[in-house]
Amino acid sequence: MNNRPFDLLNDAIDKEVLVVLKGNNQVRGTLKAFDVHMNLHLENASQLVDGEMKTKYGKVMVRGDSVVMISPQI
Repeated sequence: MNNRPFDLLNDAIDKEVLVVLKGNNQVRGTLKAFDVHMNLHLENASQLVDGEMKTKYGKVMVRGDSVVMISPQI
């Protein structure tokens, strides 16, 4: 059972997540790691604009203070 916010992130390791950033930017990728500051390491990452892939990045680090929401993809 997930009781804490980090439990949700732990369950999402090696799964695809959608990350909404400040300024309504969106990044989708495979969550590989995170820390207590919500800095995220994503692989196979891409930027989305209006739900469509705009730019492919591969491996990225997302700074935690820019994260608004993280949603595991089903």
